[in-house]
Amino acid sequence: MPTELDKALDTIIGELTQPGQTFATTPFQRFDVELPSFLNAPPSLAHYFAYFCNEHRDATFLVDGECRLTFGECWQAATHVAAGLAQQHGIGKGDRVGIAARNSASWMIAYMGIIMAGGCATLLNGFWSGDELAFGVRLAECNLVLADAGRARRLEGTDHSAKIVLIEHDCDPQQGLASVWGEGDTATAMLGQLGPDDLATILYTSGSTGQSKGAWSDHRGVVQAIMNYIAQSVMAKTLLERRGEASADQPSALVAVPLFHVTGEVPLFLQSFGIARKLVLMPKWDALEALRLMEKEKVTYFVGVPLMSYEMATHPDRDKYDLSACKSFAAGGAPRPVDHVTKIRQAFPEGFPLLGYGLTETNAVGCGNFNENYLAKPGSTGRASRPLVDLQILDNDGRPRAQGEVDEICIRTVANFRGYWNNDEATDQAFTRDGFFRTGDLGYLDEDGYLFIVDRKKDIIIRGGENISCIEVEDAIYGHEAVTECSVFGLPDERFGEVPAAVYHLKPGTVLTPGELRDFLLSRIAPFKVPLVQNIWQSDSTLPRLGTQKIDKRAVRARYAD
Repeated sequence: MPTELDKALDTIIGELTQPGQTFATTPFQRFDVELPSFLNAPPSLAHYFAYFCNEHRDATFLVDGECRLTFGECWQAATHVAAGLAQQHGIGKGDRVGIAARNSASWMIAYMGIIMAGGCATLLNGFWSGDELAFGVRLAECNLVLADAGRARRLEGTDHSAKIVLIEHDCDPQQGLASVWGEGDTATAMLGQLGPDDLATILYTSGSTGQSKGAWSDHRGVVQAIMNYIAQSVMAKTLLERRGEASADQPSALVAVPLFHVTGEVPLFLQSFGIARKLVLMPKWDALEALRLMEKEKVTYFVGVPLMSYEMATHPDRDKYDLSACKSFAAGGAPRPVDHVTKIRQAFPEGFPLLGYGLTETNAVGCGNFNENYLAKPGSTGRASRPLVDLQILDNDGRPRAQGEVDEICIRTVANFRGYWNNDEATDQAFTRDGFFRTGDLGYLDEDGYLFIVDRKKDIIIRGGENISCIEVEDAIYGHEAVTECSVFGLPDERFGEVPAAVYHLKPGTVLTPGELRDFLLSRIAPFKVPLVQNIWQSDSTLPRLGTQKIDKRAVRARYAD
């Protein structure tokens, strides 16, 4: 039976989406199916920035160390970046411009400027090695990459043809983005040229096929995803107002997840324009620094991979900081252990733990489990997010499974990505005939429509929110001339949720210790993908096989890890 909270939220979202209301919907046809879309959504991200930066122009938007910027100041800075990209670097409509940098105000304004120049914001994974970054640049066919000093060094000597332009952090935008700073009306002019069908973003996703794929979205998809999140936020605010629990303070959030991931990009960064939310940045994750910043800036909302809120909840200095302003401790990107839910609630009694489920390919839109409902069903990632999400459990032929039966979780919305860049085969395989995106996750829906994720079809490891392709790590191991076969799999880990592990077998007459193999891998792939020495085992015999002659990963894992 629906809970009282579910009934209240359903009533509110029903009111918000009525004809004539801000979040009224209208049908949009794709895959020969009518999908709900927001009637009043801006036609592009550039229009979205223009409207809300003016609407909230005097409110604080970004806090990055000593740098504090209003929405209006960020808009002005981004207009200069748009002009500089167009006039100095020749960026035009649809051109892919990579961002390879850590989180900062410069990163965010660079993103805005790329969009406002008509370009496609191409979000390169800042944790990647130089070769991995170069691959992402080549894949998206970027002719320009905005990189900070660290990522620029990694790209030196790698195979790509893009122009690398340096950007800086920890300074005002005009200094940090001097290399792309210009004068002119590029941003205003582009408002007359950009529309919903134009290319907006490329984000990278690791799946079972090994190398990353570039998931591209048009402006319609990204803007509709943002609007769905704003509708959820307005729904929550309305509920609090009706309960007499609403706060008059400006909403604020700590930016503790990478902006190049969809969680950081859409629900955290982009949604903030629409709800006038202040964003407080930290260069890298540190639980104690997070506690300090959250108290200082009166942060009202926290989102991160599950280990982050858990580390704050269990930090020995937690009681020294007042986090009573924070009402929500959200998690996404990885499963949250059930016992973490109660520990977070006990540690921060003024707030509730939340859990979201979305993917790069869905522009983060999917499901949500809120407040007392999450406490009641801590193993669930919640119900489909209204009003856009059509969530179904489908078999391999795209047929719906009965309630309670386990199969592939599939999501259909107007916010879904359009395809994998230059990879029609993978794009076709990603969708059913009637437009459901196949997530690669296995799960079931209970009698209340709550989604429970039980396994993955994809051969990936999710380490603290970072997807690691087992095949990619195996390919790197096979790059060592002494290795004859190997198997990579995930191990449960209390802090990261999952970590990579590897077993390898050597060619006769060769020697390679686990430590030497780890050093070899560190020179080839990003460090977060490389197993720790204690999670690397050498097998004296060939690895067990299935009847298909594929390596039996379950048997390998059982032999070495269980």
